[in-house]
Amino acid sequence: MSVVFERPHALIDVPTHYCPGCTHGIVHRILAEVIDEMGIEGDTIGVCPVGCSVMAYDYFNCDMIEAAHGRAPAVATGVKRTNPDKFVFTYQGDGDLAAIGTAETVHSATRGENIVVIFINNTIYGMTGGQMAPTTLPGQVTQTTPFGRSPQLAGYPVKVCEMLSQLTGTAYAERVAVDSVPHIKAAKKAIRKAFENQKAGKGFSIVEVLSTCPTNWGLTPLEAIKRLQDEMIPYYPLGVYKDVEEGVFPAEGGNE
Repeated sequence: MSVVFERPHALIDVPTHYCPGCTHGIVHRILAEVIDEMGIEGDTIGVCPVGCSVMAYDYFNCDMIEAAHGRAPAVATGVKRTNPDKFVFTYQGDGDLAAIGTAETVHSATRGENIVVIFINNTIYGMTGGQMAPTTLPGQVTQTTPFGRSPQLAGYPVKVCEMLSQLTGTAYAERVAVDSVPHIKAAKKAIRKAFENQKAGKGFSIVEVLSTCPTNWGLTPLEAIKRLQDEMIPYYPLGVYKDVEEGVFPAEGGNE
């Protein structure tokens, strides 16, 4: 009998620590599939900082490095500049990338560092108890916003792809989601595109993935998927926000 579906070789065959319904596992799989399909496992180096992503180094067969909170782009910059022939990616959450790591992210992009950033946006700090993140939606209840996030008190959510698409050094910025089969396929295509950009030396590429956090949202896995579809996607529209190769620039981005 022929095998039609199996675990990617780049993904280690061990149970993950993620909560039931968490979509980190989906992103791990499609990232590993891209590494397999490009045949770059032995030439890939991943960088994971603090957050739910911190254990990702236990799940990939490629070389992995743990960075301090928010510093993954800085570490990845050093790794790529000293190993220009390697494929270097970061795997970061929203609290990490868009809060304590905002400066590292922005300056890596504006320098046009030839790295790939995989950005998991689940609108909350997942690992440290469920407090408000930079991406938390207006009105969203968290441990630190029990009455819902108030833009008047806490400001508005950071829209990362929109922000980074304005920077000259950004070669590619796309927002995807993992709530359905078509969207998962599109997410894999975007990740592949980012790695192909790095192979071609085009510069900084970021793929923002809208994800779920059922535990800290206080929802079942199915309810969490529905929330992603009904609340997150309207606020964070899917689509390519910048692609220098295809001639897509900020004013044209954000269309699914």
